[in-house]
Amino acid sequence: MQIDATLTKSFSDLGGDARRLEAAGYDGIWSGESQHDPFLVALRAADATTRPEIGNAVAIAFARTPMTTAYSAYDLALAAEGRYILGLGSQVKPHIERRFSMPWSKPAARMREYILALRAIWASWQEGTKLDFAGDFYTHTLMTPFFSPEPHEFGPPPVMLAGVGQLMTEVAGEVCDGFLFHPFTTDDYLRTVTIPALTRGRARSGHDDLDGFTMGGPAFTCVGRNQDELDAAIAGTKHQIAFYASTPTYRPVLDHHGWGDLQPELTGLTKEGRWGEMADLIDDELLHAFAVVGDPGTVGHGLVERWGPVATRLSLYATYESDPGIWPEVIDAIRSAT
Repeated sequence: MQIDATLTKSFSDLGGDARRLEAAGYDGIWSGESQHDPFLVALRAADATTRPEIGNAVAIAFARTPMTTAYSAYDLALAAEGRYILGLGSQVKPHIERRFSMPWSKPAARMREYILALRAIWASWQEGTKLDFAGDFYTHTLMTPFFSPEPHEFGPPPVMLAGVGQLMTEVAGEVCDGFLFHPFTTDDYLRTVTIPALTRGRARSGHDDLDGFTMGGPAFTCVGRNQDELDAAIAGTKHQIAFYASTPTYRPVLDHHGWGDLQPELTGLTKEGRWGEMADLIDDELLHAFAVVGDPGTVGHGLVERWGPVATRLSLYATYESDPGIWPEVIDAIRSAT
């Protein structure tokens, strides 16, 4: 199981942050899309490092056309010398329509076509095939030599797709190289809901199993060396779990464990602006279902025990202030347990 990290510093210090994460021994460095362009962030990380893989987790697919994403990802594969991974996500309807002013409809079907369009565009550049992609949502039928990048030795990047619902997860299994699970998930949900959906998708593309398919994502990591540190970690983790649990999109995970009624209660608190009270509704049973909790050694071994059977790579997800020195201890414990 590969251990990944997420870029967290300001845009001006991205290069320094990436170098520190490389020196700490992480196998991959990932960045999301929130306040900065995800491809520029990935480029700065790639330029600053030589060993770890660089990935977007995630770039918002529907904020762009397949052609614009294809150019950025193809260039990044070259700039990172084959270390780049394109991680895509759909976002939700209000953001796509009201923030990005882009169309939204049938997200799973649209995403499937989006990724097939990407592959058709890349094939026209890398292999010289005629670009002739016509779908229900996207049409790409024009590519002249002037606008076609030169093929390069690293080729197009692998594509991973983020999802929670079963339809989007099946798309990942069918047309992608890997799946990015959401932090708001459990190992039981992955085993009993996510992996069967991926397997159904893989079967549609002629694969019998998940061999060679990457499964990765962020895992809630609640760690402290003493009670004060652990109390702060628990408080921050419960707050983030409550935030995700208030979102209707993620209710299937709660329903799977019999906690579905918690979602509208938390949503009601958000509508009333009572954000500080939400964490009080996350009891210890729910905390331990989503997070591994304890000292560095306990957490490192617990992460391997919980996620090792289902994940090929894992990032440590901590939503609280912590001593940076604690994380090498967790990583050492993970490596000693694998």
